[in-house]
Amino acid sequence: MAQNNILTMNDVLREALDADRRIRGYVRETSTEHTYYFSDLGKCNVFLKLENTQLTGSFKLRGAFNRLLTLTDQEKERGVITASSGNHGAAITYALRMLGLKGAIYVPENLARAKLDVLNMYRATLMFHGNDMVTTEKYARKTAEENGQLFISPYNDAKVIGGQGTIGVELKRQIGKIDVVFVPIGGGGLMAGIAGFLKSVDRDIEIIGCQPENSRVMYESIKAGRIVNIESKPTIADGTAGGIEEGSLTFSICRECVDDFVVVTEEEIKDAVRMVLQRFYMLIEGAAALSVAAFIKIKDRYKGKNVVLILSGKKISLESLVSIICSNHTTHPQT
Repeated sequence: MAQNNILTMNDVLREALDADRRIRGYVRETSTEHTYYFSDLGKCNVFLKLENTQLTGSFKLRGAFNRLLTLTDQEKERGVITASSGNHGAAITYALRMLGLKGAIYVPENLARAKLDVLNMYRATLMFHGNDMVTTEKYARKTAEENGQLFISPYNDAKVIGGQGTIGVELKRQIGKIDVVFVPIGGGGLMAGIAGFLKSVDRDIEIIGCQPENSRVMYESIKAGRIVNIESKPTIADGTAGGIEEGSLTFSICRECVDDFVVVTEEEIKDAVRMVLQRFYMLIEGAAALSVAAFIKIKDRYKGKNVVLILSGKKISLESLVSIICSNHTTHPQT
């Protein structure tokens, strides 16, 4: 499977169905809720997939459990290594603890206190190196290779992608007829899982990739037909920020399955966070708000359609949240 860094829709279909059986006792089947507010706004039927209510606060737990539940005895004995300052690290740490396995999370030395507190809450074995995630991840990979340990990528792993694909399995089970799905996209693990599964069971489902203007690497890569290295500016959608690993499995499946991209500004993302909090009394992070902001931007395309917005997580700093709430700027329509 996934030879020469090519992951097919059939590969993802198998991985997602296997993962759905494998992880079912470890993760929540999150709700998919119809929303009158967004439905009225777009004159369509809008559903929110609430991955912000997942254990550890994001979809990442699905891929983490699926990867750890498929370790060999030797891999378990040696322990695993990953690098993350956010949701992936928390998910791996939580899953390691639940399964009684060994592993280390490599993080930058200047890791924000709020993120450090979350990892410590799950009793993570932390290793500090470098002052940015690119340096940290390179060092973690090298260490894993030298020690004969498995390095678990946040997105460039077929089992991780299959785990994220269980969201698609749940969507088909929960609402059946789907016309379009808006998915936040960074490295592409979430997108590859959801799009690969849904397109394999219904080619007519339209898949929209949602990226911040300040970090639109996958969008530019798909346009160029190859993975490109462009500078990412700071974004409140930090869960989707950064580059894509050369040769990533996610690139081919995203190129095949994503029908269109919507790039949104920082103000549009902030407005979406504020809107969800105001209208639904629900907390989402910047990356999760991408699907909401993108839908609002092109909502007129989907009159009468069944639309799904993936709310991928809820971890947003108190400082960022206060800044958003206190801002008077709004670009979104109010009703």
